[in-house]
Amino acid sequence: MAIIGGVFAYKILQVIGIRDLSSSSADTYYADFEESKEKLEQFFGKDLSDRIKDKTVIDFGCGPGHDTIQLAKMGASKVIGIDIQERLLSIGREVAEKNSVDDRCTFTTNTDELADIVICKDAFEHFDDPAYVLDLMTDLLKPDGHIEISFGPTWFHPYGGHLFSVFPWAHLLFTEKALIRWRADFKSDGATKFSEIEGGLNQITIRMFEQIVDESSCRIEWLETVPIRGVSLFKSKLFREFGSSIVRCKLVKK
Repeated sequence: MAIIGGVFAYKILQVIGIRDLSSSSADTYYADFEESKEKLEQFFGKDLSDRIKDKTVIDFGCGPGHDTIQLAKMGASKVIGIDIQERLLSIGREVAEKNSVDDRCTFTTNTDELADIVICKDAFEHFDDPAYVLDLMTDLLKPDGHIEISFGPTWFHPYGGHLFSVFPWAHLLFTEKALIRWRADFKSDGATKFSEIEGGLNQITIRMFEQIVDESSCRIEWLETVPIRGVSLFKSKLFREFGSSIVRCKLVKK
């Protein structure tokens, strides 16, 4: 439970907090595009190209489509990028055309087409209702298909609060109300809680994720946590919540 709140917490955050004034323009999205292949392989393994070759893939929570496009360039026969933000889907369509993969990439808010593989990268900590989203992913699988999820950091990681982690574990020390008030000094979207900020933040932990899967129609075929700076101690169940930079797993239907 957070222990510092009220005006006192707000004043501290005003002094130490770094304001996030970064641009979310199309230029920023285009500039980041070339990094996506390296990140995909970091999150899903160097053999990702082999696994998706000639497959229909859904990129769930695709954002501006960097990964969607790279999955097509890496050999997928068709990639469907799904996101709730139409402005990001529009960027994806434009960049796909510029990269000559628009014949194999589709960007949409929903689809009825089934996939061999559903991939979800760096998004599960942002979904407002992750259990519902997992059900949607499962419904989009072919009978022998599978889901690959990779995300992080989770809530108890030193920077699991993302923007709100102005120093390690600050998001656990300061109250949500104080952090949101501080954020309102430089963001004008009217968010009143973590889940309402752009992109959302659902405070998911590794254990919560495992429970969500247990209660779904999927099961974990394998799950791996990648520790901070490779420190093996953080791979243990006792410490993994506090020291895992990435959680990645493969899910199959029960």
